[in-house]
Parts: sequence; structure tokens; C-alpha cells
Amino acid sequence: MSTRDIVFVALFAALTAALGLFPPVTLPVIGVPITAQSMGAMLAGAIAGAKRGGAALALFVLLVCAGLPLMAGGRGGLGIVMGPGGGFVLMWPVAAFAIGFLVERSLKSLTVWKEGLILVLGGVALTYAVGIPWIAAIARIDLAKAAIGSAWFLPGDAVKVVLALAIARAVRRAYPTLTPR
Repeated sequence: MSTRDIVFVALFAALTAALGLFPPVTLPVIGVPITAQSMGAMLAGAIAGAKRGGAALALFVLLVCAGLPLMAGGRGGLGIVMGPGGGFVLMWPVAAFAIGFLVERSLKSLTVWKEGLILVLGGVALTYAVGIPWIAAIARIDLAKAAIGSAWFLPGDAVKVVLALAIARAVRRAYPTLTPR
């Protein structure tokens, strides 16, 4: 990794931690808080790319597992990852990598709609694909109840997609961070 790559990794790990300063709203049915931190994965992938974005969120998750209070509400530790929301948290590096990969692949033909779809698929659908079954397993509730409880995340995720889309496009226009694959 170059110095520039290391800076991107550290920057997006720190940005994801900073997004944890927004207070969490915990959902009573499933016990998983709504936070702004999932937007960190979207921004890391869309701005830093697959490798750097994935590495940034992997670093963030490792720091949380090590006990640093980087999650919303000042939480940290292995218990966070092993709790009901752990499936979402563990998918953030994968989501950042997937978003970065897809953005890099389509950079020359990237429209607002295409990038929005990439953010929805990578930042929402991919994380839900693991997060919802994880909730069901950890909270010992059926999958349908976990899915219905997780539906409360969707309005906030829609806002995060729109914000991440606007921010990523503005940053890449002002400071080109990616090269097409």
C-alpha cells in the first residue's frame, strides 16, 4: 500500500467513527440501533474504491472488536459484533468493497441513477442479506419478525443513500480519487 492508500484507509475509518457521534435510536423489537455509521461504508466505497474502502471499514471493525468505543453511543468491544446488530457491522467492509468495485467498474458511464442503485445494492441490500438473518439467530426470533423489525431502517437508509450519493459525486468531481478498472 502506498502512503496515499494508508491515508484513505485511516480517513474513512475515522469518518465512520465520527458518524457514530450522531446519537443512536434503538429499535425495541430487534434491539438494533439506527445509526449514521452505515453511511461510512457507502462513502468509503464510492470515494476511496474497493480495496481502500474495504480496508478502511475492516480497520474500523477491528478497532471496535478491540474495545474502542467507536460505535454510536460510545459503544465498543466484541459484544457489539456478537450482538443483534453484528451482522450489519460485519458486512460494512464487504459493502464498502462491493460498492467500490462496482463504482470503479462503471466510472466512465456512471450516472446518478446507476450510482444510486450501486449504493442501494451494496450499502443496503447486501448488509440486510446478512444482518436480518443474524438478528433472527441472535435474538432468537423468526426471520419474518426480524425482517419486519428491520424495515424501520429503510427510511433512514434512503436518506443515507441520497446523502452519500451527493457527497461522493461532489468529492470525486473536486478531487478525482478513483481510476476506472
